[in-house]
Amino acid sequence: MGAALQSAARTLLGLALSLAVVGVLWVGLLQVFNVSSYIGKGPLDVWSYLVRDPEAAAHRDLVLGQLGQTLLDAGMGFSAGMAAALAAACLFTLFRGVEHALMPVAMLLRSVPLVALAPMIILVFGRQEAAVAAMGGIVVFFPALVTIVFGLRSASPAMLEVVQVYGGSRLDAFRKVAMPSAAPALFTAMRVSIPGALTGALLAEWLATGQGIGYGIVSAVSRARYDQVWAGVVVVTLASILLYAAVSAVEAAVKRRTGT
Repeated sequence: MGAALQSAARTLLGLALSLAVVGVLWVGLLQVFNVSSYIGKGPLDVWSYLVRDPEAAAHRDLVLGQLGQTLLDAGMGFSAGMAAALAAACLFTLFRGVEHALMPVAMLLRSVPLVALAPMIILVFGRQEAAVAAMGGIVVFFPALVTIVFGLRSASPAMLEVVQVYGGSRLDAFRKVAMPSAAPALFTAMRVSIPGALTGALLAEWLATGQGIGYGIVSAVSRARYDQVWAGVVVVTLASILLYAAVSAVEAAVKRRTGT
């Protein structure tokens, strides 16, 4: 119990520090670049928009409703990208020929801007959930793939040999040694992929679905509703930080449970 409380305290402290850094950078950059108060809104402006204004309840309903859609879209992209990355990483580790054949395709997806791929994705998948999953998955896939492959290949050669000495197959060694050793890399891939999934969701909403915070921000900019723009940016940033902290907390709990 004491270790769990210490881990929770460290997580909360890290979360508080992250929020403080974001707030300082936010205010500092507005001051450094001398952004007009009409366009550049500070933390107090966003607080007023969401909490203190007479219409704050309506503002919260609008922004949080858009956030809910964005989180759903990000979840689809995250799930699709992580599943594809995990499957590809297993194939690459077991069969080097597959890696040599498919890694150039992964590099291509990584190097081409998503904005350039968006028209083709929309033509193939339409403007609904499949397009959201494809766009978010592409953003998540490559960094997760590289991280998971590194984790799978970090298994101890001595442990792999022990499995083979006792008659285990290559698949047995992969399942019993390589996959458990890749658990830290898997959590790292999840943490790294959370901002990417949100970015993919925002782009998909802007370019394809016309829903969520991604579209809401673009629509608000066109109507000079800069309070709404900054409120949308703030809530999606907070969501990203909280999700990152949640994955870190789950990782810490797994480490305590497994004794690693």
